[in-house]
Amino acid sequence: MKITALEEYGLRCMVLLARQRDDDPLTLPEFATREGFSIPYAGKLLMILKRSGLVKAVRGRKGGYVLAQSPEEITLKEIFEVLGKPVFSAGYCGRYAREHEVCIHSGDCTVKNIWQTFDEFIESYLEQVTLADLASGDISPLEENGLKLQQKA
Repeated sequence: MKITALEEYGLRCMVLLARQRDDDPLTLPEFATREGFSIPYAGKLLMILKRSGLVKAVRGRKGGYVLAQSPEEITLKEIFEVLGKPVFSAGYCGRYAREHEVCIHSGDCTVKNIWQTFDEFIESYLEQVTLADLASGDISPLEENGLKLQQKA
C-alpha cells in the first residue's frame, strides 16, 4: 500500500485544524509554512477537503479554514476516502486485464482475496480512529481496538 502525498499532506492539514485552539481559522499561507509545501498546493488540498464537507471556509479579515465538525466526529476512514482510493475496489480486477476484456484469473483468483481482506482490515481500523485521537497522539495498538493479527503456528 502506498500513501500518496495528497493523503499524507491532507491528513496533516486535518491534524493542524484539529489542534487549532478556539476554532481560529488557518490561512493557506499558514498551512504552507507549517507543513513546508507551496500555497497553491495548500489551496488544492483545502479545496478537496472543503468540497467533501470536512472543512469549511471562513470569510473575512480573520478568515481561513476550520473543521466542519468536531475532531471527535471525524474518522480517519472519512479523511482517506476523500483524499485517496481504497486498496481494493470493484474496478480492481479490470485494471489488470491487460489485453483481455477481463482478468484471466477472474474465475479462480486467490490474490484478489488478499487485497480485499487487507482493505477490509485497514478500513475497520480507520473507522475506529478519530481525528481527535490522532491529533492528541492517543492511538491505541491494534489489540486494544479489537483488531488482532493472528500468527500461524
